[in-house]
Amino acid sequence: MADKIRVGIVGATLTQGGSGWGQNAHVPALKALPNYELKAVCTSHEDTAKASAAAFGAERGFHRFSDMAAHPDVDLIAVCVRVPGHRELVMAGLQAGKPVFCEWPLGANLAEAEEMAGLARTRRFSMRATSFSRATSARCSRRT
Repeated sequence: MADKIRVGIVGATLTQGGSGWGQNAHVPALKALPNYELKAVCTSHEDTAKASAAAFGAERGFHRFSDMAAHPDVDLIAVCVRVPGHRELVMAGLQAGKPVFCEWPLGANLAEAEEMAGLARTRRFSMRATSFSRATSARCSRRT
């Protein structure tokens, strides 16, 4: 296993019109944490994926989430897209066997959150809510 946890982030992009939350909060936070490495960035388009990866210092840029989730160099997936996209991405990441860190709120409603937590349990991940100053996030981690 790598010395650092290699993170693939979906939703951090240089594209205009987004919230900038991934670019302005998640990416700097990951870079400041000594045990994590931003390894990959995933956006909706190939050109923005490559540009975002280069701008953030990530080795890989993906425009298909399934490719990033399956990549052996990605240990953890961070989901920082708008809430309506959380369920699909979290479920796909868990189904790929990866732990997932997801922005708060976890789902668009209780049923979505329970579905994601249920899959996390079957994959032997635990769910926890974590607060960081103004932002609250939910994350999964592997049970040992």
